[in-house]
Amino acid sequence: METVVSGIRSTGKLHLGNYYGAIQNFVKMQHEYNCYFFIADLHSLTTHPTSADLHGNVKQVLVEYLAAGIDPEKATIYVQSDVPEIAELYLYLNMNAYLGELERSTSFKDKVRAHPDNVNAGLLTYPVLMAADIMIHKATKVPVGKDQEQHLEMARTFANRFNRLYNKDYFPEPYAFNFSANLVKIPGLDGKGKMGKSEGEANAVYLSDPPEVIRKKVMRAVTDSGPTAENQEKPVEIQNLFELMKVVSPAGTYAHFDLLYNTCQIRYGDLKKQLAEDMIVAAAPIRERIKEIDQDSSYLRQVARHGAIKARESASKTIREVREIIGFRSF
Repeated sequence: METVVSGIRSTGKLHLGNYYGAIQNFVKMQHEYNCYFFIADLHSLTTHPTSADLHGNVKQVLVEYLAAGIDPEKATIYVQSDVPEIAELYLYLNMNAYLGELERSTSFKDKVRAHPDNVNAGLLTYPVLMAADIMIHKATKVPVGKDQEQHLEMARTFANRFNRLYNKDYFPEPYAFNFSANLVKIPGLDGKGKMGKSEGEANAVYLSDPPEVIRKKVMRAVTDSGPTAENQEKPVEIQNLFELMKVVSPAGTYAHFDLLYNTCQIRYGDLKKQLAEDMIVAAAPIRERIKEIDQDSSYLRQVARHGAIKARESASKTIREVREIIGFRSF
């Protein structure tokens, strides 16, 4: 069975875009592959080295992963820092990662522009740590977005370089797990791009948002003055609302408002009120599950410990073999 590795930054709450996009695919994948899903708290230090509540952020993401359907009995879900072998492999890989190739990383250049006062070594070697996350389990499939494809290419480079330097066909090449054909893309409420925290709190509807917050966010969504001719093409900000409705609302509701738009009878206030209520209904089971799991500290400890044990079993085998290949020996 092929191994899949994927992570999420510990600074990010899950929103509807995550859930209807990657998370639902993760839920399917855990039944078909040997899956490792981790909470990337080490990665978060590259841009948030002094987080006000690092542990709280990790707990929140763990709770929401579980509430969204990741099954710790089917997949290995763990906290990155609970597996010290990742940091050890990161060290070894750094010895054969070159300054020029790291500086050419597009994300590094972007982060330097965004955080000119925090250009740290961790930021520079972020692709090496990502490679260690993947290679520690000898994964062959990695679900990544477009912005991470260059990092995955670098992971292949590091894997091949290790094999070549030590004349050992040890690490497999990891490739992108492409489920774009069935990946639902959820637009944001700002009328511009996809739903995401980086675009601002008001752009995303989070799984943990209470109903009153969802209503406020949706009612503030960007709209125009309305159609001026029958069957005219919807502008992007209006199409986004209809795309959201297509995901969370019954087909009849979508058809009803689509007809009103095409006959110039639509009232955006009514559309947004209905969309908000449908979002509330769609997120309700997960929101209740989040509350339930969040209060069960013993279950969360059990999941985290079980995940760490399973992840370390795989990781320690890799590190043992890597140390042997490099030439470390005990006297």
